[in-house]
Amino acid sequence: MMDLRYATALQMVLSLAVARESGARCTSGELAAGLGANPALVRKLMAPLARDGLIIATTGKSGGVRLARSPDAITLLDVYRSAVDDKQLFAARPNIPGLCVVSRNIDRFFDKLAGEAEHQLSTLLAGKSIAQSLAAIRVMDGQPQLGARQRG
Repeated sequence: MMDLRYATALQMVLSLAVARESGARCTSGELAAGLGANPALVRKLMAPLARDGLIIATTGKSGGVRLARSPDAITLLDVYRSAVDDKQLFAARPNIPGLCVVSRNIDRFFDKLAGEAEHQLSTLLAGKSIAQSLAAIRVMDGQPQLGARQRG
């Protein structure tokens, strides 16, 4: 089964970055509508993001969800680590009988391969901020950069 926590959490954080530009807060219901998801799922994903200092969620009449830091100060790696916790990107099959050279060594080989993949992914995600990602999304959408709109 495919794990969609990171993709969902990333969309939430990017949506909060858009809301931040106008000084707005979002509700879990608004985030859920944008995700096509249940508000309960959104609230479940908000918990680790809040725990890790990426978002702030408040309740009450003027409550809502907002970014805890500037979009420039949040990397895609921050969101990834928060969303997936300690879950490995890949995992070897458990309980393999060591009957041949492959089955005797597949655990160590796969752990090394998974570690290298995780390192490469972490390096890639650490080099991209939420602000940079939102700018890239706007380019894909044919929108001008926020800074260009402000100057123009």
